Amino acid sequence: MSTGRKKKKKKNKIALFAVEIIVLAALLVGLFIYSRLSRIDNTGEDFKEQDVSIELDSETAEVLKGYTNIAFFGLDNRDTGSYDVGNSDCIMIASINNDTKKVKLLSVYRDTFLNVEGDTYNKINSAYNLGGPKNAIAALNKNLNLDITNYVSVDFGALVEAVDLLDGIELTLTDQEVQVMNDNYIDEINQVTGHNSSKLNGGGTYRVDGVQALAYCRVRKVGSDFQRTERQRDVLTKMIEKAKGSSITTVGSMINSMFDKISTSFSSADLLKLASAVMDYELDGNHGWPFELCTGNYGSKGSLVVPTDLETNVKELHEYLFDEKNNVSATVSGISEYIRDYTGCTEEQTTRFDNPLTGDNNTDTTDAKNDIMEDADTEQE
Repeated sequence: MSTGRKKKKKKNKIALFAVEIIVLAALLVGLFIYSRLSRIDNTGEDFKEQDVSIELDSETAEVLKGYTNIAFFGLDNRDTGSYDVGNSDCIMIASINNDTKKVKLLSVYRDTFLNVEGDTYNKINSAYNLGGPKNAIAALNKNLNLDITNYVSVDFGALVEAVDLLDGIELTLTDQEVQVMNDNYIDEINQVTGHNSSKLNGGGTYRVDGVQALAYCRVRKVGSDFQRTERQRDVLTKMIEKAKGSSITTVGSMINSMFDKISTSFSSADLLKLASAVMDYELDGNHGWPFELCTGNYGSKGSLVVPTDLETNVKELHEYLFDEKNNVSATVSGISEYIRDYTGCTEEQTTRFDNPLTGDNNTDTTDAKNDIMEDADTEQE
């Protein structure tokens, strides 16, 4: 690959984690949504259960009826404006309790080794590129025993614009984080977005603008890729807090700026129904998944995040999102066995656990593990 092509590829893959902001749009859309619905790239496709691999026993299906589960994807192809292909470098599930209006967000680590299509196993972020949103949703349902039929996909620009429209957000940064932001990301993001954001003067508490917030989301050399997803969720939380204290005009402008970057399976009626109780929604938690895992380099598959094991992680996921200890499908059990046999990673070999159910947390990573995740990130960029 030529140097020019490498640079273009890297440019196209700068921090596409603005998908999290679409959750905010869904929660705060209100009266502004109606006049802007025609600007959304609506696929008009109504995914049926057989299209997206929904396989639930009657007990689990009954529990999930009380929730609206939506998949959010941040794609790596913003220059093309295409939402049909591309690795989904950010994958998020929003689970809305229909009775309480509480929302839980779950980030699925992009390098998680799962079944992505047919008999193919790879990093979960490749499922979107193999068959667009339908295949990506099917992969989530099949591996996580879910009932998702709707999605939202976004490209690059929403995060920078939304933070700027909120007049910035407050972040507390370390010296190391600031150095990486200054040395690796701020100039590049300025070039891509046409902004002229300044660099920061060492660690401290700042009101950062959109470019600086995006640079913070991109930091991977302080900690690991796991810590990067925590930074992304930190930015999301700060934005939600700031938006709730902003005027309706500001929120409307923010939503308006993002709608050109959305592709969704929702119809206009669906979006209006989702927005009908907009101010009643409450963010009730966010976490990364798998909760227990190991990492390693597996030849042609590259550096992987391996759930230890998948069946256990899926049961815990359901307990976290739905407050129920549901059974997993035979398909999940089969996938779990394949992953265990392929990687050799068992529950006893777990190297990282971060379980929101028990509060157990061992997220310390050795230099070797950090190198693994940095190598994985280099592959993506």
